[in-house]
Amino acid sequence: MGKVYRDAKDALAGVLRDGMMIMSGGFGLCGIPSLLIEAIRDSGVRDLTIVSNNAGIDDAGLGLLLQTRQVRKMISSYVGENKTFAEQYLAGQLEIEFNPQGTLAERIRAGGAGIPAFYTKTGVGTKVAEGKPTAEFDGETYVQERGLVADLSIIHAWKGDTEGNLVYRKTARNFNPMMATAGRMTVAQVEHLVQPGEIDPDHIITPGVFVKRMIQCPPGFDKRIEQRTTRKRVLA
Repeated sequence: MGKVYRDAKDALAGVLRDGMMIMSGGFGLCGIPSLLIEAIRDSGVRDLTIVSNNAGIDDAGLGLLLQTRQVRKMISSYVGENKTFAEQYLAGQLEIEFNPQGTLAERIRAGGAGIPAFYTKTGVGTKVAEGKPTAEFDGETYVQERGLVADLSIIHAWKGDTEGNLVYRKTARNFNPMMATAGRMTVAQVEHLVQPGEIDPDHIITPGVFVKRMIQCPPGFDKRIEQRTTRKRVLA
């Protein structure tokens, strides 16, 4: 069976279940797999553990899953810009496992590389290190962090071929490539779908072996901008 599916609902059919761990690519609203997130919301699955740098905003991205109370736990680095997240956390309705951003990236990369744990100096002596093993190397204390492997990774790419080879564009690359390797099942949404051989092999970032299913974003696909910053126009 081919890897390309008609839409996000079809691509996630038979994959979703209550209580699963899902990695979701993106940084803010940049490079998020928004169509796949919407399909997860519509499926009604609950008690999810979400691994993502952030939790979207109140009405977009992973914020949609918080609105419907489908998320039990977030493993994240930054969760600002989301009032729903704050309300649920303060009310004891949502668990959070904070990670320094580099540590989160490395936990995901390690999981994808089959590395169960690693040591880092980041977080030593803080709440981040509480309850975790430590070890001394060259006279310095390091804390052990575990690699992360998800039941499902959902990612966004700029271009992909029908064999699953992916190319990312600029900062929308962010967490997507490493999450693509760290999911037992990886589903990608791509803006431009091409045939095998149409992507220069030197440009491929995620090899197709990591991608099991994919969809093409429809024409006019809306990519939200979280905060638009522009310079004032200088009049001649």
